[in-house]
Amino acid sequence: MDLIRIDPAEQSPFQRAGSAAPAMGGATKIIQTGVDALFNWAQSNSIWPLTFGLACCAIEMMATGAAKYDLDRFGIFFRATPRQADCMIVAGTVTKKMAPRVKLLYDQMTEPKWVIAMGACATAGGPYFDSYAVLKGVDLVVPVDVYVAGCPPRPEALLNGILKLQDHIRTRKYFATSQERHESGAPPIVVDEEGRVLTEDEARQFRNAA
Repeated sequence: MDLIRIDPAEQSPFQRAGSAAPAMGGATKIIQTGVDALFNWAQSNSIWPLTFGLACCAIEMMATGAAKYDLDRFGIFFRATPRQADCMIVAGTVTKKMAPRVKLLYDQMTEPKWVIAMGACATAGGPYFDSYAVLKGVDLVVPVDVYVAGCPPRPEALLNGILKLQDHIRTRKYFATSQERHESGAPPIVVDEEGRVLTEDEARQFRNAA
């Protein structure tokens, strides 16, 4: 008896092939799927963010990875080196002195890689927007795929942003670099403070306003 039923749209290529096996009269001998679909499915379920935080948003990021919200169940494990990470969660204020270090860490990450701007400071400078020392958004130094609004965002908001990033990864071309993805003009994913995902037009307006 199936205790847990998974929506067919959320099944992995292997699960879809296995569910078709009884109709074929036995075990599946051949699995047919695209390279992009297989690799994207694997990466979306094994996101490894870089372990670093810049300000108070990092406390919420740590809470998201702790026992209550448990990112491990999604295959998300924080890595201590950019060589093993494929996702950067910019959690906190990015000063102009810190910006070159953030860019260096991003450049050391392997492709395909993704960036989440967590909170108002990483998005557009936050309450320190008028400061001479604060960068007006981390997207001035690295391309951002997901914006999570809030000051600071709750763990649920960050978790929602990560889940939307997983959906986004599954629809992308695996071998495209981050620069190629952003040059194609694809709008970012924006999760507002209520957890609502903005439409493509709203996301473009958000990025331009930020």
